[in-house]
Amino acid sequence: MRRLNLLLIVVVLVSAIGVITSQHQARKRLQALEQERDRSNNLEVEFGQLQLEMSSWAAHTRIEKIAREKLGMQPPDMKKVQKLGVGQ
Repeated sequence: MRRLNLLLIVVVLVSAIGVITSQHQARKRLQALEQERDRSNNLEVEFGQLQLEMSSWAAHTRIEKIAREKLGMQPPDMKKVQKLGVGQ
């Protein structure tokens, strides 16, 4: 009977240690998941900001201003512009 009690105590202790270990791992994984969600949210915000910045850098008025001021470019004379047909 003593052996059975001792065996049962060992089984209970091993089981308890297993439960504690699995709970600890679950908490660590949940914490890592939350950190990755935060990181994902931050990256989404940064992506949105970069898209806004990119659209402002590519704005036609900005490009035209740089072409005129820095590169000295001018629109062509409309008399010299040829229109292309659909089949050309």
